[in-house]
Amino acid sequence: MTEIVSVRFNERGKAYFFDPAGLTVAQGEKVVVETSKGFEYGECVRGNHNISDESVIQPLRPVVRRATEADISSALASKEKEKEALEYCKGKILELGLEMKLVSVEYGFDGTKVLFFFTSDGRVDFRELVKDLASRFKARIELRQIGVRDEAKMLGGLGVCGKQFCCSQFLNEFHPVSIKMAKTQGLSLNPAKISGSCGRLMCCLKYEEAAYEDLIKKAPKVGAFVETPSGKGSVTNVNLLYGSAKVRLEDGYDTTLKTFTFEELDILGGKGRRAEYIIARDEGRIEEAGFTLSPPPNISRVLENIKISTTSSESDKSSDSASDRTGNDKNQPQKRKNKIEHKKSKPNRNKPKHDPEIATSASHPQPLDGTMKKKPHHKRRRKRNNNKDK
Repeated sequence: MTEIVSVRFNERGKAYFFDPAGLTVAQGEKVVVETSKGFEYGECVRGNHNISDESVIQPLRPVVRRATEADISSALASKEKEKEALEYCKGKILELGLEMKLVSVEYGFDGTKVLFFFTSDGRVDFRELVKDLASRFKARIELRQIGVRDEAKMLGGLGVCGKQFCCSQFLNEFHPVSIKMAKTQGLSLNPAKISGSCGRLMCCLKYEEAAYEDLIKKAPKVGAFVETPSGKGSVTNVNLLYGSAKVRLEDGYDTTLKTFTFEELDILGGKGRRAEYIIARDEGRIEEAGFTLSPPPNISRVLENIKISTTSSESDKSSDSASDRTGNDKNQPQKRKNKIEHKKSKPNRNKPKHDPEIATSASHPQPLDGTMKKKPHHKRRRKRNNNKDK
């Protein structure tokens, strides 16, 4: 076992292992450590603890000292210089017309080195920019090109879930994410729905990949021919999270989709096995083809349910008639009178209205009211004129 101290140099950076060198450092304390770039100022994210020797890459760099007030004030001054350098570099990029996007600036602990992080679609000739920056800040200038994921990690923000980016919150390393993971989890392959703010596939697709792969081993594939408690059928849909599948039965007496758990299904084969079963069923040799007979439908139970429903409806009708006879005998004559009056008040629409002006014959019966054709206007006017002359 090796005793180490975990130190992080910025809020969203990776934690590195250092040798405590006899010091007892608590979590949250500021320390000065020795790195390959020189002395660096950082924060202890985990105090003295032991880990296995296989997890440590030797030799370990030591912790020089706990940060003093002078070290803390120097670090704060470097933060103010970073803001000034960021604005100055952005202006120079626009002035020179370079196709690059400045992301962040980091000052070294001793102030002799300045790091500029930028993103770009291609290679950029920034020799003139480096000369201007070196003459302005009087330090060693280093421009480092990073990817869009590193940009999102440095800038931070909120994802589609409403929480902070995983990369800026707790992810130390970026794991490869592929479109196959989205297919495995049954997600939409629309790039706008499975991509993060950086434009790459979301890192959270990697989190549940192992769980989905384990569930797929237990689940039947879509189109598989299975044996269910209700008969044989084909799988039409699979829900991995609920552990269930929808099956379309093939026995003919039940055409609805039924849902079964994975434990209730026995996989017989694929689409080829289903075709063999259908041929064997039509020819009447199911057992010879290696299939077992499915349980027949319980017709007696269905008939009992029908009898119960019919008897209940008849009893309801009889109870209604009995209540009318017992409780409403006094009101019965009044109801009959109301019905007769109602019939009288209603016009009889079925009887045709006879018009003496329209001649009818036995071969052509009188049309119903509303369908009878009227005479044209010129014939009506002539008849009125003839009556006036008389």
